Amino acid sequence: MDSIGQHGDTLFGSHLREWRYGLLAWRALVLQCAHPVVAVGVAQHSTFRAHPWRRIEHTMSSTARLAWSDPETLRREIARLNRSHKRISGVDAKGEPYSALDPATRAWVLVTLYESAVTMRALGGDPMTAAEQDRMYTEFRAMAAAFELPEEVLPATAADVPAYYDTVIAQQLEDSEPMRHMLYRMLHEAPVPTRLRLLGPAWIPVRALVARFVTATTIADLPPAFREKFGIARTRRHVLASLFTHRVLGATMARLPARYRYQPAPTSRTLEPVRPDEHGTGLRALLLRQRDARKPKLSQFFQQVLDQTGDGFIDDHDLQAMAHNVCWQLELSEEREAQVRAAFTRWWHHMAASMDADGDGRISCAEFVAATIDGCDNDPSYLDKGLHEAMRAVFRAADADGSGTLEIDEYRAVFGSRIHPAELWHGFRQLDGDGDGTLTEEEFLTGFTEFFTARSRLAAGSHLLGKP
Repeated sequence: MDSIGQHGDTLFGSHLREWRYGLLAWRALVLQCAHPVVAVGVAQHSTFRAHPWRRIEHTMSSTARLAWSDPETLRREIARLNRSHKRISGVDAKGEPYSALDPATRAWVLVTLYESAVTMRALGGDPMTAAEQDRMYTEFRAMAAAFELPEEVLPATAADVPAYYDTVIAQQLEDSEPMRHMLYRMLHEAPVPTRLRLLGPAWIPVRALVARFVTATTIADLPPAFREKFGIARTRRHVLASLFTHRVLGATMARLPARYRYQPAPTSRTLEPVRPDEHGTGLRALLLRQRDARKPKLSQFFQQVLDQTGDGFIDDHDLQAMAHNVCWQLELSEEREAQVRAAFTRWWHHMAASMDADGDGRISCAEFVAATIDGCDNDPSYLDKGLHEAMRAVFRAADADGSGTLEIDEYRAVFGSRIHPAELWHGFRQLDGDGDGTLTEEEFLTGFTEFFTARSRLAAGSHLLGKP
């Protein structure tokens, strides 16, 4: 029971696996973003603003793997985090160098995971005993040891964590824009999650309610020293929202069967294929054939796929963030990940050379659309020089069994987090030209070629990101 790796059978793993732990996740993100190294890393490298739900999914998935995975999965997850964090470095606004691999920064992020579990129990009206905290912290330290951090950067015992928190808050945390944005604005600006997009315009009032609720409970739950240092006022409404929510959920979860109380194992994912509607016939189909769909398709690709930071432009950081997302989904080896990243770097160099009309080192949506259409119209090999190389690397990385084809589960690993399951299945069937239930590399590349070049929305490749 005390060994790490039995899918949540440790005290630490089981607490992070409870669904109600999600209520403390936003609080942990706010605390982490107040660290100056995390703040500048988020500001310069993160895609949280443009793709908050995807980033939250990645964060929760990584936390799950760290907390209750088997030793080999834990090793791979830490190796993946190390490769990812190695690229998050630079110089901050003060001219000081920073790195996401800084041991003290990593220690702070990890300790917030443990402290959040302790806080969850206290807020739920069932505080941990000293013995429970000692046991859980021992399990936490076993997980943290795999990061090979210096002993002195972590609290020695569970009893030392409160003093560690007070010291870090007083001496290291800073009032940063990413922290304020996470606390007050991010949820108010968040796009509709893929699984809720049928809400349509109703998402706007739903989002406002969710944002107000999460902000209220987060403010109430933040450490008093943190609120005092940064002038964050806690009102009676905040306290009541937190008290009611945590007590009700704590009492409810304690009575639920395990299958409803805990998240499933990190690797369990499901996809229920949904039979797509046909294209249809008649006037709508005729109009779709006649109207040149390239501009809206390319604009959609720019906004949903390329512009990872959501600032209306793409540069090398966006392409590397895109490569990171692909590598994250596929859990690649270091060698295979390097191949994917190198292909995306070459794709960026091709785009920069052919699209950056004003020479400012970045590409706007208008520049991307105009240059892509012009390039495809006048140079038959235009896509071969960038896009095809990157997508070929993605295909070969996603082909986990080395069969030379992609089955639906492998295809889902690349696109599943971005596209609704019904549209994912629909797009897969459209690209599967011979109907054998798999995609060859040629079919995969043909789909991208048609998405970029086909004037008609009825071309199979036009359905790459779902129904047009």
